[in-house]
Amino acid sequence: MGALGGGGTQPSDVLPADAIAYARLDLDPAANQKVALFQLAGKFTATKDSFTGDDPRKALFDLLNEDGDSKIDFAKDVDPWLGSRVGFAAMPSGKTQPDFAVAIQITDEEAAKAGIAKIMENDKYGIAFRDDYALVTPTQDLATKYAQAEGSLSDNAGFSEDMGALGEQGVLSFWASMGGLIELAKKEVPANQAAVLDQVKDARFAGALRFDSAYVELAGVVRGAKGMAPEGDLPKANIGTLPATTAGAVSISGLDQVLTKQWAEIEKQASATGGAQVAQMLQQVKTQFGLSLPGDLATVVGKNFTVAVDSEGLDTNQIKGGVRVATDAAKAQAIVDKVLNAMSQNGQPAPQVAKVAGDGVFTLATSQDYAKKLAEEGTLGESETFQTAIPNAGDANYAIFVDLDKVEKLYLASMQGDDKANAEVLRAVGLSGSQTDTEATFSLRLLFN
Repeated sequence: MGALGGGGTQPSDVLPADAIAYARLDLDPAANQKVALFQLAGKFTATKDSFTGDDPRKALFDLLNEDGDSKIDFAKDVDPWLGSRVGFAAMPSGKTQPDFAVAIQITDEEAAKAGIAKIMENDKYGIAFRDDYALVTPTQDLATKYAQAEGSLSDNAGFSEDMGALGEQGVLSFWASMGGLIELAKKEVPANQAAVLDQVKDARFAGALRFDSAYVELAGVVRGAKGMAPEGDLPKANIGTLPATTAGAVSISGLDQVLTKQWAEIEKQASATGGAQVAQMLQQVKTQFGLSLPGDLATVVGKNFTVAVDSEGLDTNQIKGGVRVATDAAKAQAIVDKVLNAMSQNGQPAPQVAKVAGDGVFTLATSQDYAKKLAEEGTLGESETFQTAIPNAGDANYAIFVDLDKVEKLYLASMQGDDKANAEVLRAVGLSGSQTDTEATFSLRLLFN
């Protein structure tokens, strides 16, 4: 069970409890992770020759030294003592720069001392040992201090809860306390951003890179923040209700909240960046189009704003694209009509768009047929590709989905050799996440054929 689960002592079990940032590389993860890593590496020309055999440590060493002039021999200098896990932690030092330690899992202390000395060459460092790990630090005093310390990062309740919420930690995982990082950087933070940072000072971030036979995923959680969704629960993105023929889409909920709550700050930052030109442009929007800001703009982007492009028509450049907005449809249509009429009256070419105003949904598209199709309940969510790319789609407040198999004809023709072969392996990409007032999650997945 230990071999299948990649169990044993983790770097967090030997690194200091007061760490403010942590990263871990585990080349002996759970069996499914290890198998998937080798399967996916074998699909690409850059990694298929390196990731052979059954030792991920040697595969990574060979990959890193493929074009190098390293004097280190894996079999002689590394393999006799190197375990499968490496961890890094940063600790508060009371100075502008943090202290740090690298925890390297070992199987032989004496061999590890000799091997690490050869790797470090003439660099100054400190080394001490704790529970089958070598702790490598900038000074010997720090190494001794950390090796003899009471407790460890694993004893930090926030850290343990965050990693538990993250789930499978995969091959690479990381964690950070935003409060500790902000404390280090507070002298560099402008006064006008202090209020924003105050919202995340108690937040903690955890993430992991993990593998499956069909995809690689970067997943993360943010916990302990405040004010991330001040109006309460955000609406769902409902990206799965798009047409089944959708090639790509972006869906974001809560833009109306952002505009309404943050408009003064948005104007301030925009004017600071663009100066008088931005202020003049905003005034022209109000006078030329008769819009009330931010109210009318918040209506147009709505509770949920989704942009979609269909796969049909890509071959002939007859692109079918559109926008679907969860909002007061009658008000949104009146605002769009007002802008289009103002453009025509001022001699400006107004875009030709099709509009459908439904019950709580307003749709704009490049054609009337696609506008109707976009306004209806679609079945994209039934696609296996979509379900894999966007896990827990029903809970997501934002999502980005691109079916690369449906759009690859646009770029494969201009590619050749290894570049084309590697591009053909890519199947789809999905980014999704959910957010409450205090917590957020995200998942970025790259799928493979």
